[in-house]
Amino acid sequence: MSTPLIEPRTLKGFRDFLPDRMLLRESILATARQVYRSYGFAPIDTPALELFEVLAGKGSEETDRQMYHFNDAGDRHVGMRFDLTVPLARFIAQHGPALGLPFKRYHLATVWRGESPQAGRFREFMQCDYDTIGTTSIVSDIETVLVAHDLMVALGIERFQIRVNNRKVLNGLLRRLGLADHSTVVLRAIDKLARVGAHAVGAEIVAGTGCDGLAASTVVRGLAARNEPAEATLGRLDELAGEDELGKAGAIELKQLVAGVAAAGVASGRVVIDLSIARGLDYYTGTILETFLDDLPAIGSICSGGRYDNLTQMFSKTPMPGVGASLGLDRLIAALEELGRAGTTQSPAQVLVVQFDAGMTDWYLRLAADLRRAGIPTELYPEAKKVGNQFKYADRKQIPLVIVAGPDEKAAGRVQVKKMADGSQAEIDVADGVDRLLDWIRSALAG
Repeated sequence: MSTPLIEPRTLKGFRDFLPDRMLLRESILATARQVYRSYGFAPIDTPALELFEVLAGKGSEETDRQMYHFNDAGDRHVGMRFDLTVPLARFIAQHGPALGLPFKRYHLATVWRGESPQAGRFREFMQCDYDTIGTTSIVSDIETVLVAHDLMVALGIERFQIRVNNRKVLNGLLRRLGLADHSTVVLRAIDKLARVGAHAVGAEIVAGTGCDGLAASTVVRGLAARNEPAEATLGRLDELAGEDELGKAGAIELKQLVAGVAAAGVASGRVVIDLSIARGLDYYTGTILETFLDDLPAIGSICSGGRYDNLTQMFSKTPMPGVGASLGLDRLIAALEELGRAGTTQSPAQVLVVQFDAGMTDWYLRLAADLRRAGIPTELYPEAKKVGNQFKYADRKQIPLVIVAGPDEKAAGRVQVKKMADGSQAEIDVADGVDRLLDWIRSALAG
C-alpha cells in the first residue's frame, strides 16, 4: 500500500523565498551592514527563544497577544522573540559590564508575531536593528535618524521622508489635560491617525479614557497638523508643552534633533516633525521616528524606532538608556515589488561558461576558476548540452555574459564572449592568461 502524498504548502503568514527574492534580501542586508558599520555599530546575535517572562509585558498588550509561546521539553514556558529590542535589553543587563558603555550594536535576525497577514506584514519576518546603549545624549538620537537617512540613500531610495516626534511632548500634553493615566490608550489611538482620521481617533480616546470631547479634540488638533511648514510646527512645540517640564524638555530635544540633522547635511524636507507619530510600543520615552516612501506611503513605515530609557530596568537596577531603530526588510521588499523595483535576477553569477565540448571540461573548470579568483562570480554549465539550451539557461537566470569556446578556440587561445542584453559578441585572446578577458568583462559589466 503506497503512502499518501503530502500536499506541499506553507503556513499562512509564512513564505518560501525563491532565488530572485533571496538575492534582493541579501543585497539589502549587505547594504544595511555597511551603513551600520560606517557609524561604528558592531554585530550581535541572541536566541530565537527566550523565557516567556523575559518577553511578556515589554512591548504592548497587542504584542503579548501575538507572541508565539509554549512549554518546551523541559516544561519551561518560553516565547519566540517578537522584536529584537526586548532581547537586547536582556542581553545588555547580562553582558553590559563586560562590553563597556556606550555600546553600539546591530542585529539582523528573524522575529515572529501571530498577527493577521496583510500587504507588507507577515508572521515571520526579519528586522535589521541598530541601537546605542548607555547614553542619553541627543547626539545618539541624531545619529539614529542619520543612519535611517543614509540607509535609504544607500539602497537607492531617493523619494522618502523621515518623520520625527518626541514622546515627552506627547506625554507632557496628556499630563496637562489630565490624561496621563491613560497614556497607553491615547498614544495607541494617535498612532492610527493617518489610517482612520481625526474623528475616529477622537472617538477612540473618549471611549478609552472617559474624558470629555474637548480634551480629546485638543489632543487631536494639537497633533494632526502634518503638512504645515516646519517653522510653524517648531513654533507650536512650546504651546503644546505649556508649563509642563517634561513637555518642555521634549520640545528642546526635538528642536536639537532637527538642527543636528540639518548640520550633518541632510537635505531640507527629508526629515520633518510630525507630532502625530506616536509609535505603538509602550517602551519609548523620547525621540521617535518613522520612515515613509513618498511613492507608497500607504504601506507604512519601513524604518522606525526611538529612545527607550527604561526598558532594561525590568532586568537590572542599573539604568541603561538606549536609542535605536529597525529597518523592516520584508515591508521594504513588498514596497519595492509594488513599485516594480524588486528585480528578477535569478543567479548571482555574472558570467556563464558554456560546455561546448565534454572533452574540454578540465579547461572550462580552469577558466572559470581563474575568473572567480579575480572576483568575477562565474558559473560553469554542468553538462555539454546544445549551446542554444545553455544560452536559454543564461537568459532565464539573467546572467549578463556568456563565454563560448570549442576545440578551435582553445587551439587558437581565444574565447567568444556574448552580451545577453543586446546579443553583441567579442573575441578575446586568452593565450597568455585571462587579463584581457577580465578587462573586457569588467568594462562590459560597468557599462
